[in-house]
Amino acid sequence: MSLSYSNNASPSWLASAIDWLAASRLQIRVFAVSLALVILPVFVQAPLVRYFPWVSLAMTPLWLGLGAWMMQRSRLHLWGDLIVGFGWIWLTGSIYWGWFRWDPLVHLPIEALGLPIAVVCLQWGWGRVGSYFFLGSLLGTAVTDLYINWMHLFPTWQQLMLSDPDVAPLVLRAASVTLESDVAACRALVLVLFLLVATAIALTTSRQLAWWAFGGAVFSTLIVDGLFFLTAALA
Repeated sequence: MSLSYSNNASPSWLASAIDWLAASRLQIRVFAVSLALVILPVFVQAPLVRYFPWVSLAMTPLWLGLGAWMMQRSRLHLWGDLIVGFGWIWLTGSIYWGWFRWDPLVHLPIEALGLPIAVVCLQWGWGRVGSYFFLGSLLGTAVTDLYINWMHLFPTWQQLMLSDPDVAPLVLRAASVTLESDVAACRALVLVLFLLVATAIALTTSRQLAWWAFGGAVFSTLIVDGLFFLTAALA
């Protein structure tokens, strides 16, 4: 009697959550890998492209070739698809941060160079996961640039990119003072909520892996921007 009661006492929501997690294991992995592939350039590509931009640019065919090779193998096809999408992000990042990083006005246009490729791939039904991953990353970039422009920080951006590394903490400290206001907090909250809603819609609207890659790329924007603002606050 007590054993039967114990089994029936398990909350239905807990059982449903466990079933959902078991069924969504692959989706969660795609989400996590998408997060990592956006955050990775912050720690790897950023210092590389600042001092060796041609090396970073030359790595693009390696990423694309690796992704295409993996896509030809059924067991690795999904992850190769993501790597191809990452390759376009790596390419545009190499171009901008290598040669145009002092001009914030061309940041989004350069980052969007892969947009026609993603659209063509989606029209032809090829590389759907990687294309959605690229689009999610591009949306996050657009939101970040919108906030920086909204707060009139483009001159600070230029100063940071053109100054010596020893001066960078002073520039970041000045930027953090600008962001310590109610207006800055309200505007940041609006954009954070937008990114959270976009992520939630991507993850709940469909169980398709492409949408989970999109959601992971969008959500990673919050992490990357959070690290930047934390760095500015601690400078």
